[in-house]
Amino acid sequence: MIWQFVSVAIFLAIVAAIYIREIFLLSAFLRSKLSRKGYPPALRAKSAVINHFFAVIGIFCIFYGYFIESRWIEVKIIKMPTAKFTHTTLRIVQISDLHCEAKIRNENRTVEIVNSLNPDIIIFTGDSLNTPKALPVFRDTMRRLKAAIGKYAVTGNNDLAFARGLDLFHSTDFYLLKEESVRLTKDGELFFISGLSYEYSDQWRKTLAGAPAGSYSIFLCHKPDLVEELKGFNVDLYLAGHTHGGQIALPFYGALLTLSKYGKKYESGEYSVNGITLYVNRGIGTEGSALLAARFFARPEIAVFDIGPNKPHAKD
Repeated sequence: MIWQFVSVAIFLAIVAAIYIREIFLLSAFLRSKLSRKGYPPALRAKSAVINHFFAVIGIFCIFYGYFIESRWIEVKIIKMPTAKFTHTTLRIVQISDLHCEAKIRNENRTVEIVNSLNPDIIIFTGDSLNTPKALPVFRDTMRRLKAAIGKYAVTGNNDLAFARGLDLFHSTDFYLLKEESVRLTKDGELFFISGLSYEYSDQWRKTLAGAPAGSYSIFLCHKPDLVEELKGFNVDLYLAGHTHGGQIALPFYGALLTLSKYGKKYESGEYSVNGITLYVNRGIGTEGSALLAARFFARPEIAVFDIGPNKPHAKD
């Protein structure tokens, strides 16, 4: 994890150097205009032109990250065949890391998209709000989400920081899983959803004890950090969030910072780990600070999992 902070520091140092030099170049330009002595050679140098180019690109990227990408929700649909279902298909829609503020941002669009997908199950993998003042916005958003079978949630680290003691899911019809498993069926097919609170992430063995072998098993945890410890346990699909896909990522490199103990190894998307499918959702919102309320190469995301038989069920 230390290397993640080093990479962020290097990136910020490069950006700062570009804009400090740009301020110097612009100051020199203004002085030359006022003195009418002509442009200093430094202002005509190739390196100055390159610096201008990157400074302008940087301003464009900031505008794009704050006002375009942070509101540009991507829907990812993942087909998941399984031998544990013989005839039914289960549609699970996962949302994560809403990070609601008192002012509505992506919440209404999220409700519109999720409901249009006609989910059987809606999953929320933690980090509800950035301030207690956002509780009405969060509750209203979650209440308006519709699922045919049920809605399930676990808590994240922000929920401990900003929502401790709050009844986040009051009147929303979401069931908050606390180190437990629930038994569900669709068309006679059995499956289990197990959920782990962020505060008690060391109790995953107890949690998964409620998902018997042979049944389709979905495990919810805010962080992806447990995935390599679950070898040998009945987990088919592990749904997580937390990383935001870095929230700020670079082309060809990816996330600068994930705050996962595995660093960039599971920064976002789908992974196969010891027979478990791990999906790390980039989330919907952004961190609370205005300086962090942008996304770049890490669009907000709604993930859809269509789980069904390996082969289509033959009709009689």
